[in-house]
Amino acid sequence: MPKISLVCLLLVSSIFLLSWRNQEEQPWTGEDNLYDVLWDLGAPKPPHYIQPSPEQIKQGEEIVKNGRTKDAKGKRTTYVSKYYVCTTCHNIERENPDLTISDPETRLDYAIEHKLPFLQGSTFKGIVNRESWYNDDYVKKYGSEKIKTAHKDLRKSIQLCAIECSQGRLMKGWEVEAVLAYYWSLQWKMGDLDLSEQDWQYLNGNDDKPSKIKWLKRQYLQQSPAHFYGPPKNLKKGYENTQKGDPKKGKAIYELSCLWCHNEKGVSHYLLDNTSISLQNLRSNLYKNSHFSLYYIIAYGTYSLPGHRPYMPHYPIERLNKQQVEDLKSYILKK
Repeated sequence: MPKISLVCLLLVSSIFLLSWRNQEEQPWTGEDNLYDVLWDLGAPKPPHYIQPSPEQIKQGEEIVKNGRTKDAKGKRTTYVSKYYVCTTCHNIERENPDLTISDPETRLDYAIEHKLPFLQGSTFKGIVNRESWYNDDYVKKYGSEKIKTAHKDLRKSIQLCAIECSQGRLMKGWEVEAVLAYYWSLQWKMGDLDLSEQDWQYLNGNDDKPSKIKWLKRQYLQQSPAHFYGPPKNLKKGYENTQKGDPKKGKAIYELSCLWCHNEKGVSHYLLDNTSISLQNLRSNLYKNSHFSLYYIIAYGTYSLPGHRPYMPHYPIERLNKQQVEDLKSYILKK
């Protein structure tokens, strides 16, 4: 082989090996999908894993936001629900400044800052990164058999939400896959974890991969906790172990939560606004032992009835706590 050819071959080989080595050692960045990093570390793909197409993502987004989409033939589908769309109760954006906790106080501050509705349901952002759904006390609302099938199965959770939460129809298989595809477009990115420089050094270091997988999964919640609570024993005294209500926070809850549904364009026929008439009606029912009292409606919601299927979901304590109920009450009384 001519000397010049051998030199060229060695040069090309060196460039290839250097490129391969740099690719292998390329550190992860905030733009990487969380699951891509977990899979690179050796974590298994979850049962709800799919490789969504752009068309599926578009269809899923339309179902989530508008309640229906077009099928493969371009025909408009019927509404999944006549009463609600997914975003009636769920955000599609990040809700918490710290992804490792479920704190309604910090979530409210975040909602105020980012002008987000303060809703009963957990956000769809990062929903595919969780490992269970319909957690804890939701078994009290929907029954153990329904929860048993949906708790560890995101596809069945989507169906349960369509039928029970939305009081709608059974979704077709391709519709469920479309919603799931849209969810995959909302997965966490590494930058969402707000890792420190030291965290990044550890992640991109040479430590064993199984330990890194466990560590990485501690940087965000694997499930959204949900525990229900009832009204206070004495409505006039309010909840025990709470501080005096803050009307400023109460106003934010009223506007970001109550008025999200109870407005002229909302899903509820019971209209509210910031006028004295609306607030006087809430004040007059505050201490009554009925669902017209905010203490009861927040804790218990209402149930779907024959001939009147729309209902109000109630709040788990991780979504709106007792102190925040007192804050809301203070705004209603002050106004």
